[in-house]
Amino acid sequence: MLKTIATTIIFFIILLGCKDSQNTKPKVVASFALPELTFNEANRLVRLPLDCLQTEYPNKLNQSLQDSTHLGSPKQLHPAFYGCYDWHSSVHGHWSLVSLLKQFPSLNQASTIRNKLVENISKENILAEVDYFNLEGNKSYERTYGWAWILKLAEELHTWQDPLARDLEVNLQPLTNYIVEAYIEFLPKLNYPIRVGEHTNTAFGLSLAWDYAVALEDEALKIAITSSVARFYENDADCPIIWEPSGFDFLSPCLEEANLLRKIYSPEKFKKWLDKFLPQLEDPQFNLEPGKVSDRTDGKLVHLDGLNFSRAWCLYGIAETLPHYSHLKQIATEHINYSLPSIVDDNYSGTHWLGSFALYALNTAQ
Repeated sequence: MLKTIATTIIFFIILLGCKDSQNTKPKVVASFALPELTFNEANRLVRLPLDCLQTEYPNKLNQSLQDSTHLGSPKQLHPAFYGCYDWHSSVHGHWSLVSLLKQFPSLNQASTIRNKLVENISKENILAEVDYFNLEGNKSYERTYGWAWILKLAEELHTWQDPLARDLEVNLQPLTNYIVEAYIEFLPKLNYPIRVGEHTNTAFGLSLAWDYAVALEDEALKIAITSSVARFYENDADCPIIWEPSGFDFLSPCLEEANLLRKIYSPEKFKKWLDKFLPQLEDPQFNLEPGKVSDRTDGKLVHLDGLNFSRAWCLYGIAETLPHYSHLKQIATEHINYSLPSIVDDNYSGTHWLGSFALYALNTAQ
């Protein structure tokens, strides 16, 4: 009798152990295909900046007027970057065309793209853009979002092995120099980082500026950025990603900061920092739903499509730096797949800028 009872108890212990083992077994993640920037997709995306690059109106000048001499049409004030609704969108629209042409020299409209780049990024036009920054009251113009995109455009031209790129790089150089000097002057004065999900986000601007500094071996800019990162972010912990997104976000404050530091820190140092900052990312079960867009005709609500692309490039970047975070690639891909089919439509509120964000995300997909 006692032997029977003992056998029964052992059986139930084994049964419970097996059940517990089944409950703790990691979930099998289905395989998925990373998005690919194909020739056809490149021709689809190139339409967006190409259609708006020399479209002057509608336009948001976003300027501060000191007197009536500052008044003028968008093209008069910004002969290089007057299209695509606002200055920064025009700048990254030019970046998109350079990036796509660099990767796909035989694009269907390659000749048209080249002609527009030559016409807009002329020596005279760029000097006029520098003059605008030097007007009284304009020192903070496009700080630091537009600044960062100028440096991304300069980096793309610098790494493009084409005679046209050499001419455009030389033409852009006065504005590039101005922006680099503006960054170096401004960063020591910024006592606190700006942690928002829109244009003024400090981490995003520094991330693009860092890419430029590395590509062109600009040591002074690298020092300015690394010293700022140490002040702003080194001791950050427990970023509240659960609060994201805000209604108009097109950047993730938490993920943009992580994406910046993974570029600057060694993988080992970054891993230690990330364990404190966003420890949940290491969990294979971590999930982050794409931002849902309710109305793509609304210029602010459509920002969430941009958020999906920017989250994707951050997640791909983190997984590239820390390979055992590869589960983040699936989340990134889900974000791209949610928004990519909808960005080529008749809603200028989104089409004037979203192509650049989609392209940047696709470029970082590994």
